[in-house]
Amino acid sequence: MSNSIDSAALLSQLREMASQAGIPPAKTEKPEESGTEFTQVLKQSLENVNDRKQSAAKMARAFELGEPGVELSQVMVEMQKARISFETLSQVRKKLVTAYQEIMNMPV
Repeated sequence: MSNSIDSAALLSQLREMASQAGIPPAKTEKPEESGTEFTQVLKQSLENVNDRKQSAAKMARAFELGEPGVELSQVMVEMQKARISFETLSQVRKKLVTAYQEIMNMPV
């Protein structure tokens, strides 16, 4: 029985979920052959989720103030995108914690 984690498959799944949630792909500063640091990907994901939440909150505030050009449907869609982005990030965190706990419980 093998409990190995395929990091390439995991990364592709995370990218697919992020694109479905409307999160733009992380911009890499290094060439692709050097690989992407996990901390950079995680940090960029956190920043993207935070930006999406702040953007949705600003749009909601603009709608509340009655600014022209801000429709209720736009506000609701942005709020749902922010919620889904946050839920996706929460699920990734849950999986990471579970993987960490499994590794820590392995006999040495």
